Amino acid sequence: MSTDTAQSPEDELRERITNFLRRNFPQIQMHGGSAAIQNLDVEAGEVTVQLGGACSGCGISPMTIQAIKTRMRKEIPEIETVHASTGMGGHEGMSGGSGGMSPSFPGESSENDDEGPEAPF
Repeated sequence: MSTDTAQSPEDELRERITNFLRRNFPQIQMHGGSAAIQNLDVEAGEVTVQLGGACSGCGISPMTIQAIKTRMRKEIPEIETVHASTGMGGHEGMSGGSGGMSPSFPGESSENDDEGPEAPF
């Protein structure tokens, strides 16, 4: 007896998020980076995406992170909160701190939706 035909709600949502990342951000892979779901809480509508590879230390990774956060919430209504980070010091998105230059990016000072400029792709 096979259980492949019926996916759990978490598996279905995980697949939709993975497809979203592949469809919307092929440049991540093209430039030697990666994006993977690190944690998914279906009940809370919360996902954590880890960018790796060439994304760590990339100058436009803050814009990529913001684009992921904004687009995912719009395209996948079940997701209310998106956490995304690179391997750089465990920072999340636009939070400041050590580990390289702090990009000039409107995150904390923007409107309630924390929507910044779109990534250049």
